[in-house]
Amino acid sequence: MTERKPPNVSFESWVDKQIRESEQRGDFSQLPGFGKPLDSVEAPYDENWWIKRKMQREGVSVLPPALALRKEAEEVSAAVPGVRTEAEVRRMLTEVNEKIRAAIRRPPPGPLLNLRPFDVEAVVEEWRAARDSA
Repeated sequence: MTERKPPNVSFESWVDKQIRESEQRGDFSQLPGFGKPLDSVEAPYDENWWIKRKMQREGVSVLPPALALRKEAEEVSAAVPGVRTEAEVRRMLTEVNEKIRAAIRRPPPGPLLNLRPFDVEAVVEEWRAARDSA
């Protein structure tokens, strides 16, 4: 709004006029999300909705350390079959094993870890067998 409300006009009618003129100029049709339904209109109110939306938009997730380590271990396990070299397989497993051992020595806050270090030799043998059969 670029102008001040005239003294002899009620506030409501002045705002309605501003909105109507903006609609006629097409100012609202260029807004992001125009014509799309509102997110979670029927969901209960969450005072941290904007933080959660920002984190989702930025791709940030905050997991307790034990869950983050579990997720990392799962990702390493899933990535092993696609690795090209044995040295890379060993490096990946060794890195995650160091983190798991550290977490076992000093348990992180949050849920139980429920992880054991990978048996590097067994995983490498499985990796070799899968490579040889392919």
